[in-house]
Amino acid sequence: MLLAFSIAPTVGAEDGSVSEAVAAAVKVVRTSGLPHETTSMFTTIEGEWDEVMAVVKECVDVVAARSPRVSLVMKADVRPGWDGQLTAKVERVEQLLAED
Repeated sequence: MLLAFSIAPTVGAEDGSVSEAVAAAVKVVRTSGLPHETTSMFTTIEGEWDEVMAVVKECVDVVAARSPRVSLVMKADVRPGWDGQLTAKVERVEQLLAED
């Protein structure tokens, strides 16, 4: 399973920044040991359903400790029996583009 998610507190710094809370969530992902990638808008994590959802819940918990309300957006690619798709999906597209 690949799960892309975006998490943010509803209350940030005076300048509107949510970086501190987001960094706490990214730390949870990085210490999970699961394959992951963080971009400017989403973090994608790969693993089995229960382990991925446990990481997302922990991320919500650490952000909720900094804000009375949390925004969470998720998109999943559930494809049993497929591993390594965090990079393999992109590599297949790049290969097709190189052929043109």
